[in-house]
Amino acid sequence: MKKKLLPFIMFIAISIISNTVSAQVLDTAVTTKKDVKTGFSFGAIPALAYDTDLGFLYGAIVNIYHYGDGSNYPNYNHSLYLEWSRTTKGSGKNIIEYDNRTLIPGGRMKLEMSYLTEQALDFYGFNGYQTNFNSKYVTPDNPDYISRLYYRYERKLLRLKADFQGKLKGEHIRWLAGFSFYNTKIGSVDISALNKGKKGNDLLPDTASLYDKYVEWGVIPAGQKDGGKTSLLKAGVVFDTRDNEASPQKGIWSEVLLISAPGFLGNKYAYTKISLTHRQYISLYPKKLVFAYRLNYQGVIGGDIPFYMMPFYFRSKDVKDGIGGSKTLRGILRNRLVGDGAVLGNMELRYRFLNTKVLNQNFSITLSTFMDAARIVQFHKFDTTGVTASYGKTREQNIKDMTYHDEGFHVSYGAGLHFAVNNNFIIAVDYGMAGNPQDGNKGLYIGLNYIF
Repeated sequence: MKKKLLPFIMFIAISIISNTVSAQVLDTAVTTKKDVKTGFSFGAIPALAYDTDLGFLYGAIVNIYHYGDGSNYPNYNHSLYLEWSRTTKGSGKNIIEYDNRTLIPGGRMKLEMSYLTEQALDFYGFNGYQTNFNSKYVTPDNPDYISRLYYRYERKLLRLKADFQGKLKGEHIRWLAGFSFYNTKIGSVDISALNKGKKGNDLLPDTASLYDKYVEWGVIPAGQKDGGKTSLLKAGVVFDTRDNEASPQKGIWSEVLLISAPGFLGNKYAYTKISLTHRQYISLYPKKLVFAYRLNYQGVIGGDIPFYMMPFYFRSKDVKDGIGGSKTLRGILRNRLVGDGAVLGNMELRYRFLNTKVLNQNFSITLSTFMDAARIVQFHKFDTTGVTASYGKTREQNIKDMTYHDEGFHVSYGAGLHFAVNNNFIIAVDYGMAGNPQDGNKGLYIGLNYIF
């Protein structure tokens, strides 16, 4: 436990110092009103984060804000986010994001270029609890041990995005439109590369993973096993009355999104998804205590979605990996829920117990408690005729492991701390625990921003 706490303490200390000092140096405009930021503000951290699913993260994250004359504060006029990071479990992020709030009157434009790599991305089969998760397979001292990477595959993803929003009616209803391009490359985990420099018991067994078995059996179709290129169109309506985007104290943020991969854009697999989300922030005590919750449904309403595009969680703000992990179900295995449609709910009670100034920057600390829950409601259909016996199990037992179990709600709960500089740059620390061993055990996540 002490080994985990030390990087956590170092992360918080370095982040607070680097952000407050650099922000004061670069924020050269004169503040005319108390607590209002103007001009430039600069947030930089050495990216010493931690995620139970990803391991320790190292690299650099820079976020540059421009507030103009401060008339829109605590919202900014421009934001440039840059990230280069790697994790000890083989993930890599190379991200450039630009957010403009002035080009479209009353709206915004967001551009993103990302190259994301995963040496060992989580894969637990389809349809939540219908697929059995056997922790014995990934526990080295267990007689049934197969490999620590049994529930993994490799993915490399190039993503280009352009999203636009503008006023539709009044100050709070906006239209949203966008285009995204995904180039996804998938394959088996490169065991030989991960075994370089290892000896004895540290060596990973070169054996078939669940992904390899699904490919061999035809559960994952041959045309999808290596990934593919997907061009997406996005359109929707957003209703937003939040008083602040990064750290709301009150208001509603609801949206209806259609995400489509039409055939006329050259997509091999054409499909359309819908995403319905409602978020609400209720001030129980002004500037101190907030109850926040999020409800979401995402599902396929037409066509056939390929397996490599299933583990994504779409929202107007950005796109995250699927349900399970730091941004959806804290404490539950990443991507534990993969299906054609799912419902998700998050509840948080946020208590801001410190609100002060550090080096002339607005600084606050918020304590939160939360509960997360989700379940598959639209099951992904797949072919089991090619399933054979393996790993000491009969064909019938293998089919049962992927189809015969009852789905239910996947629930986790926990607590978090959030350190905010100027109400926009937020360092988040969440610790979640899974309510069912089928979803894993627990998770610690240190990163940026509230999950909603």
